[in-house]
Amino acid sequence: MDIQKLRTDRGWTQEQLALHSGLSPRTIQRLESGNAATLESLKCLAAVFETSVTHLMQEPKMIPTTPAVQTADTDKTKSSENEPNTGQTFQQRKEAEAIDYVQNLKGFHLNWLCFLVIIPCLYALNLYVSPDNIWIGWVIAPWAFGIALHAIVMFGLFGLFGAEWEQRQFQRRMSLYD
Repeated sequence: MDIQKLRTDRGWTQEQLALHSGLSPRTIQRLESGNAATLESLKCLAAVFETSVTHLMQEPKMIPTTPAVQTADTDKTKSSENEPNTGQTFQQRKEAEAIDYVQNLKGFHLNWLCFLVIIPCLYALNLYVSPDNIWIGWVIAPWAFGIALHAIVMFGLFGLFGAEWEQRQFQRRMSLYD
């Protein structure tokens, strides 16, 4: 469906649509320029426009206004049967995933490094302020549990039923109706 047309029919700016849908203005810009929407984005837009996700997916998408220069490398990636055409090359998607991974990994390492620095300081404070009451365990236990969960998520065990799985299941179900 032409998101830009739906938006302008209501007299909204991209920022207003972003506010109503809970998406970022940059996401609205990407969708209006022809990039494929994730299932979560489609759900948000369907709710705002009072339509179904299926209806949003069936209509033709906008064609970008600037022609893309295709190289031999992008032709190979677009012809892959298993990859949907999202307006990005395979290399661009992999780079975006790598950037996300590195940022998450950085957060994980900062988390456990802060733990290693702050816990000894809190232990010293605990001994100085109230040596008879060792309360530091109430800090260590949840923080260590949080680090363990962060590690599990970071290294993929909770990704089992993530957004990609949901997208695949939705596409599989929709293909049954075609």
